[in-house]
Amino acid sequence: MTALTAPSAPPKPDMIWIPGGTFSMGSALEAYPEEGPVRTVNVDGFWMDAHQVTIADFRDFVLDTGYKTVASRPLDPAMYPGVDPKMLVPGSLVFQKAKAPVDIAAALRCSTLPWWKYVAGADWRHPEGPGSHVGGRADHPVVHVAWEDVCAFAAWAGKAIPTEAEWEFAARGGLEGAIYTWGDDPNPDGRIMANTWQGEFPWQNLVLDGYEGTAPVGSFPPNGYGLFDMAGNVWEWTSDYYTPRHDLEEAEHACCAPLNPRVASPENSYDQSDARSARMPRRVIKGGSHLCAPNYCLRYRPAARQPQMEDSSMSHIGFRCIVRPGEIGN
Repeated sequence: MTALTAPSAPPKPDMIWIPGGTFSMGSALEAYPEEGPVRTVNVDGFWMDAHQVTIADFRDFVLDTGYKTVASRPLDPAMYPGVDPKMLVPGSLVFQKAKAPVDIAAALRCSTLPWWKYVAGADWRHPEGPGSHVGGRADHPVVHVAWEDVCAFAAWAGKAIPTEAEWEFAARGGLEGAIYTWGDDPNPDGRIMANTWQGEFPWQNLVLDGYEGTAPVGSFPPNGYGLFDMAGNVWEWTSDYYTPRHDLEEAEHACCAPLNPRVASPENSYDQSDARSARMPRRVIKGGSHLCAPNYCLRYRPAARQPQMEDSSMSHIGFRCIVRPGEIGN
């Protein structure tokens, strides 16, 4: 069902009706082959959070349920064979700004990204690790949330996590084929439209957008549907399993599954080159973050996508929720 107008009032506060419809999903950008091929997809209408889930939102959930995030729990030694159990302490990956230029190409070839560090004690309450806190950041997006965490929040809130197609349709804001959520010009009239990295990543952030890290949700203009931060600020989880490219067979015809046009199997989402990730499925994350820069990660675009292991949390990944008609929870 595609409805231009909402079938009823929003089921929860601060939700926007996304009318659904048929659109061209993905892009043919050669630098990021995982975005292709472009294919026609249909999604039904749904409500979506106007903002990314904030620290204040997540705090309410934790206070009500006593929930402990994955980053706050001891690690399972069975998932890390050969690692000293004493090293398996709760924590999460935190961005470390470099002090000088970095050979990004060499780092990627060696699969070592020196700008990321596993920090014991880092979690949603302590985004930079022990000694840090979220005071003054209640309206910033919550980070350091793994797949299990976002599912738990969504269930508590009576909502769901969007599929990749639902997320991308909503992010486009009605602009068919546009490069960004606001159009084709990265800085229309010289205006910065999203919280991203200006300068040379990972050492020189010119902070032209006013934010070194995350920004309060809603700090930048909304897209055509009234959704904020569908580009930049923090990456967002989707419910689809990740595959390196969209199914070529699906590019030949319009998809006919309205709510979840393509959900890859968990078996195909593993990265067999790594012992741990070979046992841990990966989901698609969308939208880019405040760490995305043209010289490294031009992924603050609707079509952009990356894999994220379900058990991993990071200092630049958050989420938002949806409600589909007929699936309204508590």
